[in-house]
Amino acid sequence: MMPPILQVWVVVEPVDMRLGMDGLSQRIQATLGRSPCDGSAYAFRNRRGTRLKLLVWDGTGVWLCQRRLHEGSFIWPRAAEATCTLTSEQWQWLVSGVDWQRLSAPPPTHWRV
Repeated sequence: MMPPILQVWVVVEPVDMRLGMDGLSQRIQATLGRSPCDGSAYAFRNRRGTRLKLLVWDGTGVWLCQRRLHEGSFIWPRAAEATCTLTSEQWQWLVSGVDWQRLSAPPPTHWRV
């Protein structure tokens, strides 16, 4: 059974979806300097943003899950960093194809009527 996902590291740059567990694990180590077996989940997307892969270590092995949207695309973060982290609630919105950034955006502090 797949473990509950508490923290997701979202890799901002698109990857080749032909990569499997080993290729994505190497990418995590080389690009992010992290261990793919640290208990976190790592999310990757294709260039068009219609497919994503999730790599998760459960303590005894690696899970590789893939999701494809039939309409629209995943709302992926745009960041200066190579990755960003999401809460489990933000992750659920992202995989549903909903703009999770707008749902959790803080209100503007400088806005006036």
